[in-house]
Amino acid sequence: MPEIDKPQIIIDDTTLRDGEQTAGVVFSLEEKIRIARMLDEIGIGELECGIPAMGREEQASVRALVDLGLSARLITWNRAVISDIQASIDSGVPAVDISLSVSDIHIRHKLRKDRSWVKEQLKKSLGFAKQHDLYVSVGGEDASRADLDFLVELMTIARDLGADRFRFCDTLGILDPFTTHDKVKYLADRVDLDLEVHTHNDLGMATANAIAGIRGGARFVNTTVNGLGERAGNAALEEVVMALKHACGIDLSIDTGRFHELSRLVGQASCRPVPEWKAVVGEKVFSHESGLHADGVIKYSGNYEGYDPAEVGLSRYLVVGKHSGSSGLRDRLGRLGICIGDAEVASLLERVRRMAQARKGSLSDLDLAQLYSDSRKVA
Repeated sequence: MPEIDKPQIIIDDTTLRDGEQTAGVVFSLEEKIRIARMLDEIGIGELECGIPAMGREEQASVRALVDLGLSARLITWNRAVISDIQASIDSGVPAVDISLSVSDIHIRHKLRKDRSWVKEQLKKSLGFAKQHDLYVSVGGEDASRADLDFLVELMTIARDLGADRFRFCDTLGILDPFTTHDKVKYLADRVDLDLEVHTHNDLGMATANAIAGIRGGARFVNTTVNGLGERAGNAALEEVVMALKHACGIDLSIDTGRFHELSRLVGQASCRPVPEWKAVVGEKVFSHESGLHADGVIKYSGNYEGYDPAEVGLSRYLVVGKHSGSSGLRDRLGRLGICIGDAEVASLLERVRRMAQARKGSLSDLDLAQLYSDSRKVA
C-alpha cells in the first residue's frame, strides 16, 4: 500500500482516561504511574490522563502524573465548562481537551439546547483556556453524526480563537473506514486546523477507522492499550501503531518490543485479561498448527508471518494437534531433544491426530514425550 504523505503522526493515548471509563475498571494511583511511565518510555507523545473535575482525588492523581516529569505531554478531559478547565489548571497540566456535543441528536436530546448555544459555549470555554496559555484540543462529541458544515463552522471558530486541534469523535463507533476517511477529509480540506480521530469499536472497526482518519488528513489519533474503553472499547494502541508501520509504511519510532509487557500490565491493572488471540499482543497470535503453515514458516518466517514476533515482545510457537504436519511435529520434537526419521514421524503423526481429535485440543510437550516413548516401546 502507498505511504501516507503526512507530517508526523502523534499518538494521544487515553488509557488513563477513556480506558478507565470502561465499565467496572478502576486504576490505583500506583498503577496509573506505572502505566504512564511505560507509555512515556516507549515513546508515546501525549497521554490523556484524567478528568480533574471529578474531584480532589482525581486532581491529586493528575498532579502526581505531572510531577513525574514525563517527556509525553499530559492532557486532561473537560466539559466545555470554565469550572472544569479551572480544575485542570489547578492540577498543573499544560493541555486540555474541551469536549462539547456537536450532533443535532445530542444538542437536542442531551443538552436540550441549540447550535447557537454550542457555539457560544465553545467561545467562552476556549477563550478561558487560551487566556491561561493552555494547549487546547476541541473535542467534538458525536461528530460522526453531526452536520459536516456545522463542524466546519465550529472548527473555524476554534481556529480563530487559538485552538490547537479539533477531535473528530466517532462516539458510538458507527462509521466504516470509507465514511470516516471521507468525513475527515471533508473537514481537513476546508479548515486549516490539526485534526484528531477518536474511534470506538462497537462494530469492530475502531482500528480501521483510526487508520482511515489518518489517511483522510488527521495528524493525531486516540488509542488505548488493549482497546479498553466505553462499551466495546477504543482503537487499540498496539494495533494502530503496527498497522501504521506495516500496512501504511509509517514508523512512529515507538518501542513496540515492549507492547506485550505493556499489554499485560494494563490487563492486570484493569482486571481484563488479554485474550490469547488478541491481535498483535495475544499470547498465541504467532502460533501455527496447520501442516502447510508450519512447514512454510519453518522454511521462511515471511511465508506466514507479516512481521517478526519479537517486534511486539512475543515469539513463535508451533502447536501440535489435529491439523499438524510432519515438519511441525519434527520441529517440536527437536526442541525436546528428540530426533526421528520420516517413517517414525509418519507413524507418530497418526497417534498425535487421534489424541488431538479425542481431546478436542492440542498436545503438550509432556504428551508428545509420552507418545514418543510409547511408540518406541511398541517398536
